Amino acid sequence: MTAYGQFCPVAKAMELLDERWTILVIRELLLGSRHFNELRRGVPKMSPALLTKRLRTLERAGVVRRSQVGGRSVYTLTDKGEELRDIVAGLSAWGVRWIGELGDADLDPHLLMWDIRRTIPIDRWPRRRTMVEFTFRDVVGKAGSWWLVVDGGESQVCDFHPGYDVDATVVTDLRTLTEVWRGDIDWSTGLRDDRITVLAPSGVRREVPDWIGQSTSAAVPRPA
Repeated sequence: MTAYGQFCPVAKAMELLDERWTILVIRELLLGSRHFNELRRGVPKMSPALLTKRLRTLERAGVVRRSQVGGRSVYTLTDKGEELRDIVAGLSAWGVRWIGELGDADLDPHLLMWDIRRTIPIDRWPRRRTMVEFTFRDVVGKAGSWWLVVDGGESQVCDFHPGYDVDATVVTDLRTLTEVWRGDIDWSTGLRDDRITVLAPSGVRREVPDWIGQSTSAAVPRPA
């Protein structure tokens, strides 16, 4: 860790927290990721070696606890780590309000679909197994198609067709769905402006925006 050589508590905290990816790893733990591969899906551009290094640093600092369950490593935040929840939430809200512009490099279908999967309002979905297909018109190759499945109160996202019947298909571009998810625009705007098309029977088509919803950051008030 880089030492600032200051007694200031902010400087001492940042000696641990401002190493690249550290706060994002903590964000993933706060959002419920527990296993290494789950953490990897939340930080897909972070190398496995660096993730291992950051987890070890946080463990030595007493922020993260590693245990073994069924032969697998499980990572959880200690009480010390949980105290960062309000700080991370505050950073998120500040970023929504004041750092709103998205560059092309910020758009990532893997991270977007992973975040959607873990945050969708499952209680609004039908009680039977339901699958929504997402097609990104502007993404070439395998990452252009995704399948979101909700079954028995559990959700999963697949980058391959899992073999179930498709209930609805959402056709859009990656930037539009990212902006809808963040709350930069709403579903009705995307649909009205033909930036999003939902292919499904009329009753299902009306329900899809409620099934997907928006991220928690969408509720953050924006400056005028």
